[in-house]
Amino acid sequence: MNELKFKTNIKCGACEAAVKPKLDNLENTTWAVDLKHPDRILTVKGDTDSQAVVDALKEAGYKGEPV
Repeated sequence: MNELKFKTNIKCGACEAAVKPKLDNLENTTWAVDLKHPDRILTVKGDTDSQAVVDALKEAGYKGEPV
């Protein structure tokens, strides 16, 4: 199981709700966004790669940069 972290532009709960359908589509993964961290760190655990996460964020209209 991988643990990937990304700096994102997800700023609030509504933003988190907007990316939820796309990130939930990543099979065998769990995810969480730390909205209190200044870089809004997204942590993804599971069987996926960085590019799949970046692509899912992009489809939802957000950016993610591996940390």
